[in-house]
Amino acid sequence: MIKLVITDMDGTFLNSNSEFNRPLFQEVNALMKKKGVTFAACTGKQCERVEVIFGEDSEDIWILGDSATRMKRNGKYEYESLIPNELGRSIIQKLEEIATDYVIIACTKKAAIVKESSEKEIVDYYVRGSYQNVDFVHDYQAITDDFVKITIFDPHERSFATKEKLAEFTDRAYIVASEPMWIDISNYGVHKGTTVQALQDKLQVTKAETVAFGDGWNDIELMEQADFSFALQNACDPLKEKARYITSATNNEDAVLKTIKQLLEV
Repeated sequence: MIKLVITDMDGTFLNSNSEFNRPLFQEVNALMKKKGVTFAACTGKQCERVEVIFGEDSEDIWILGDSATRMKRNGKYEYESLIPNELGRSIIQKLEEIATDYVIIACTKKAAIVKESSEKEIVDYYVRGSYQNVDFVHDYQAITDDFVKITIFDPHERSFATKEKLAEFTDRAYIVASEPMWIDISNYGVHKGTTVQALQDKLQVTKAETVAFGDGWNDIELMEQADFSFALQNACDPLKEKARYITSATNNEDAVLKTIKQLLEV
């Protein structure tokens, strides 16, 4: 019996225009509620941004946001795990030594913080597309709060190489290149799999009762928490190898919603 459905957002639930089929979602969401199924979004996006994306449909949705470092439902945070400030600033210093032509997004509980010198086009499209609350600093070392996560957007697609250059921090932080342009860094041992497990424990739901959808390298641990694990047709090959099933449709064809509907109508 299915009790929990969890989906990644970008490249999975959302289409290439960062939108979703709202009428179909409302239909499927009503079906999930009728069947007693909990719905969760597990994403690198800021929790507040996910709330805006779903709008009025966000009621009762569990949001495992900020690269699954925070858990929120109906406006209330239920869980969070932070990178200590000193460690976070050390990672950022190393990142700035590696290169200066990518954008570092330093996320605290208050906002996603980028440098004042960041290109406006990148901030407007890539940063504001995932983060509702955005702030600016002249120097990242001036940040005094602990970090929810640190994200790198690299338009030159060097993320896998950059990750290797951060090896000195892998015993103190979780670092994943989700695709060639993106790296996410969270507190040690914290990723989509651990936070989904925390939600399962809270809801008293097992892996055998869980459905999960993803498309990227950072969804591999998510697949491990669900017996019904689905990689989308447009997913990366490592995720397709890890998942138990592969959808016949892509994120641009409402694959997640159509699969949920098919599973629950059986």
